[in-house]
Amino acid sequence: MKALVTDPIASAGIDLLREHGHEVETAYTLTQAELLEAVADAHALIVRSGTDVTREVFEAAPELRIVGRAGIGVDNIDIDAATEHGVIVANAPEGNVRAAAEHTVAMAFATARSIPQAHITLTGGEWAKGEFLGTEVNDKTLGVVGFGRVGQEVTKRLSRLGMDVVVFDPYISEERAAQVGAELVDTLEECLTHADFLTIHTPLTEETENMIGEEELAQLEGGYLVNCARGGIVDEEALATAVEDGLLRGAAVDVFASEPVSPDNPLLDVDGVIVTPHLGASTEAAQKNVAVSTAEQVLAAFEDEPVANALNAPSIDERSYPAIEPYIGLADTAGKIAVQLLDGRVEFVEVTYAGDIAGEDVDLVTASALKGVFQPLEWQVNAVNAPRIADQRGIEVVESRTRQIADFQSLVTVSVGNSEEEVSVCGTQFAGNDPRIVRIDGFRVDAIPHGHMLAVRNADEPGVIGFIGTVLGDAGVNIAGMFNARETIGGEALSVYNLDDTVPQDVRDRLDSDDRLIDTKYISLDNGEE
Repeated sequence: MKALVTDPIASAGIDLLREHGHEVETAYTLTQAELLEAVADAHALIVRSGTDVTREVFEAAPELRIVGRAGIGVDNIDIDAATEHGVIVANAPEGNVRAAAEHTVAMAFATARSIPQAHITLTGGEWAKGEFLGTEVNDKTLGVVGFGRVGQEVTKRLSRLGMDVVVFDPYISEERAAQVGAELVDTLEECLTHADFLTIHTPLTEETENMIGEEELAQLEGGYLVNCARGGIVDEEALATAVEDGLLRGAAVDVFASEPVSPDNPLLDVDGVIVTPHLGASTEAAQKNVAVSTAEQVLAAFEDEPVANALNAPSIDERSYPAIEPYIGLADTAGKIAVQLLDGRVEFVEVTYAGDIAGEDVDLVTASALKGVFQPLEWQVNAVNAPRIADQRGIEVVESRTRQIADFQSLVTVSVGNSEEEVSVCGTQFAGNDPRIVRIDGFRVDAIPHGHMLAVRNADEPGVIGFIGTVLGDAGVNIAGMFNARETIGGEALSVYNLDDTVPQDVRDRLDSDDRLIDTKYISLDNGEE
């Protein structure tokens, strides 16, 4: 088979493919039109960040089985288009973890001791020993935003050098943080106010874009910021101003919102900001590791074997698939609903199967439930990598089955929670591919899992439902369906509303102002029309 490599990778990966008898063509300077021609007969495409793998690429490549990204980020690959065309997309997230962690540590020391500035001054002929008074990391507090693989490796290294570590990550357990020697905090603000040094290790998503702005930098007053994760997470203008005005003592940045970085980027003009051109993974060992890992995944795809880091390739026995297929999306949606109803941190996920489905191979359904729970974490999470994310973040996953069931032929329940609270959402399939949410925390409902939902816990009193309908109506929010259940007469009730529109925050605030409403949660599902 043929593999087309359009960005430079270490020769070890190319050699591995050739050793297994496959043809490898390298073409590093293709225009987009030339790429469409070159990929026409390729079975694998291997890229880094320099090649845009668009929908047109997949349409031009009828033989393509896999796109291998020699690195972590897949922003340049249209994964939806790949899935539609039956093409696996796989990355190499492990290969450069050590390199990225070491570069982060190096940048922290460089900014704390003004090493580049001192070097430039000295090579310019000035012995300015008294101008550079550094900061020791010993007995200082490191704030870590995002506690994935790189964040944990940075923590291990700097904690051994005498730093206390606080972590903000809504998807990590206290136990996992403690295992690595860190204290988990509940808010970004708490992490910022405790930190002397702040280092960022989150993906760039809608949730994290410009997450660190002027207000957040003010909470880090007197500290240092290091970003070797992704550009766009930190407001570059605000960071430049904070360092230039002396609000921060320094910053070190390896990534930028737009790369290659523009010469007029404000970070380039501030003496207290150290910059490097996205060198986090630029070590010989890291480049070899990601090249070999990518090649191994291409080989697995060629042999129709499981691809370890596939981002869009569920694996299931063809004979079992018809029985479980209706529940894959339902479990995903139940997970999304459950995590949006939970107020606290996710420490465990339990997926329970009852009835006929309990006798099937449900690994893919469980993985889809985890995908729904973890969707806000990083955009490329899917049914393949969700179990690995749970393991890496110390989240307990429990799967249970029972053949005993009343009322339904099959029932899937997704429960999420922690030591203080738990939320459970049950779903089933009616005849004709008609998915329904039938219970929320024991309340019997009959909600269509689609679009926009509002779940309201309220006192079972006259006029409550009318009040909710009036508030929504006044805001122009149309109710497509409403389902009400209660514990006892005059006790607590739960109402679930299917809506045609989003619910603005001011509308939610108006609902919450009524003492009869115990809890109001707006739920947005990805299959809804915005």
